[in-house]
Amino acid sequence: MSKTMNEPIGYILGTKDATPLEFWVAVCDRQVLRLDDVVQVKTTRPDNKGIVDFYGVVDHVRTIHEGTQFDTDTFLVTSGSMPVNVSYAAHIQVTRIEPEEYLPPQPGDAVYLAEDENLRFALNFDGMEQRIAAGIMRNGSTAYLNYEFIDGTKGAHVNISGISGVATKTSFALFLLHSIFNSQALETKRANTKALIFNVKGEDLFFLDKENSKIRPDDRASYQILDLPVQPFRDVRFCAAPKKNTQEIEPHLDQRSDNISAYVWGMREFCRDRLFRFLFAGEDLERGNIGFLASIVEERLAKLAIDNDKHDRKLGFAPRASLDLDDIYGEDGKDKVETFRDLIEFLEYKLVENTDQKWLGRNAPATAEALTRRLWGIADEMSHLIRGDLPIEELQKHHLDPLAAEYQLTIADINKLGSKAQKFVVGVLLHKLFMEKEKRGQYPVVFIVLDELNKYAPKEGRSPIKDLLVEIAERGRSLGIILIGAQQTASEVERRVVGQAAVRVVGRLDSAEVERPEYNFLTGACRKRSLLLKSGSMFIHQPEVPSPLLVGFPFPAYATRLREVKVSDADVQDLKKKMKRL
Repeated sequence: MSKTMNEPIGYILGTKDATPLEFWVAVCDRQVLRLDDVVQVKTTRPDNKGIVDFYGVVDHVRTIHEGTQFDTDTFLVTSGSMPVNVSYAAHIQVTRIEPEEYLPPQPGDAVYLAEDENLRFALNFDGMEQRIAAGIMRNGSTAYLNYEFIDGTKGAHVNISGISGVATKTSFALFLLHSIFNSQALETKRANTKALIFNVKGEDLFFLDKENSKIRPDDRASYQILDLPVQPFRDVRFCAAPKKNTQEIEPHLDQRSDNISAYVWGMREFCRDRLFRFLFAGEDLERGNIGFLASIVEERLAKLAIDNDKHDRKLGFAPRASLDLDDIYGEDGKDKVETFRDLIEFLEYKLVENTDQKWLGRNAPATAEALTRRLWGIADEMSHLIRGDLPIEELQKHHLDPLAAEYQLTIADINKLGSKAQKFVVGVLLHKLFMEKEKRGQYPVVFIVLDELNKYAPKEGRSPIKDLLVEIAERGRSLGIILIGAQQTASEVERRVVGQAAVRVVGRLDSAEVERPEYNFLTGACRKRSLLLKSGSMFIHQPEVPSPLLVGFPFPAYATRLREVKVSDADVQDLKKKMKRL
């Protein structure tokens, strides 16, 4: 089970209680025991009927002068006037007992550093049949996550908390994906495992398919320890919102122009797939009966779109992108709904001017006016995303499908969109993915990386996106939809979303936030240390390891911003030729 142990690093302290779950260690002279070190103790049963192995993690260390009584005695000790001994002790939180007999270790039992096989055994890494590298521990060894608690086999979802700009939440999520995609845990499922990342800040994620020119030899050594390749992501699809006020569909990006596609939705697709609800944020639905009216309008628009499809097929036409009105309903106004503004005007005609009870239901006219006012308020944000004025063949080229066979990773940029438009894109993509996975089943597994969870699934209020994220958190594991969610403050996120995450990751936290009950999985010492964590260091908690583990993760092998992109020799030669011609 274990290798031969070296000399003891200390002995179980006899002046403190030793229990099956925790004990203190007196550290030997000229030995060092630090926070996060892993130790092993062998104790003989009191009846001499066997040996019990205790494994644990150091979560507290302290030194004191033995023999002093007053604070000022310290000055006497330092001057040599008072002889004392220095007590160096460490507190151990037990992580594993083998065999599982909950008796206490004995005072004076030798304590050893757990290394190699002993270390993996102490942290239950040996029992993880499908494990992925989660980072490097303080002792230089690899920390692992049990993939079965990520992909839905035993549990699912990852939640990451920390201060923006310091906690490196997105960086760790990318590292986790890199580790998953290149691990042996996927085996034959590697090619079909997908990921969808929502880019919410800048354009940094649009270079993940490029090598990082800033990587150093030490970083390469870290990847070797983790048994991960030093390479960028492969089979990546980059998608961005289209530019505004143009007839052509062109991606709105500043730093990259190659291999980029824009995403849009056809007007009829928008109505047929019942996406109308995602135009409204939580604060909109909490006022009056707007939510009830929106659901009625959504159903009427869906029926109209379906009738349009049937009419086109009856005449032998392929379904179009616009909504046709006069062919079926004989409206007095416009005969087509092609733009988002056309849609608002049509709804105004139905709800306010004509007060069609089939569309208005039992709602008051004031509710209809409030709904159309909100639609006009987001018209500028949404007009370039929902188009009915283009051929259906053109729109199909810009269909964003995270399950597309040729891509493993899809980046969907929402950075340049307004707040309501961002929520619409996130809600629609998750909704369509959820519907598609209900048809296909658990495989392929799709990872969703979404930052700012507090924005999309807030603790208070209700919205279609929040309901969808709760559904993914609670039922996603059975459908193969895994949420890697991140936020600055877990206390402001719906508890059913955070609480369903089997793996919890914490970076640097705010002093007020760390006291919230959402972080009860952290020990007292971990809570204090989370206030001091540097970029690249995270606490990881998973079901099979009782104690949170502090890990660091290496500098990315893939470029995360334009200035990190490695320029190839061919690019250099092309640039030199251009300079000569000039």
